[in-house]
Amino acid sequence: MITVGQLMNRELVTAPGTMSAVDAAKLMSRRKIGSILVLHDHHIVGIVTESDIVRKVVGTDQESSHFPIATIMSAPVLGIDERRPITEAADLMQRHGTRHLMVCKSTTVVGVLSVRDLLRPVSTDDF
Repeated sequence: MITVGQLMNRELVTAPGTMSAVDAAKLMSRRKIGSILVLHDHHIVGIVTESDIVRKVVGTDQESSHFPIATIMSAPVLGIDERRPITEAADLMQRHGTRHLMVCKSTTVVGVLSVRDLLRPVSTDDF
């Protein structure tokens, strides 16, 4: 059984909710990632994704440099334990219409799992 912890991205990229959508997009581009966890008072309060920026900012024809990511983030962020099978993660994503999950070990966030991570080639022997 392949677990969430085996495929997740362990590099957590966070930003304050006051960061502009433009700066968030630049950060995602530099880090080659599709999401940023949004912080408020050192706590994760949401997630902003490439899709959020495209649909909620660029697609509205409004000035994107003035959009703080807190206004376009998805909240709350769904989480899953790192020991759970990837099939459970895929089911959770599908049921809730999301493409990203926080990955937890006990009560600590240890990574992020995206739909892209689920598509990573794996050996058929692992199934």
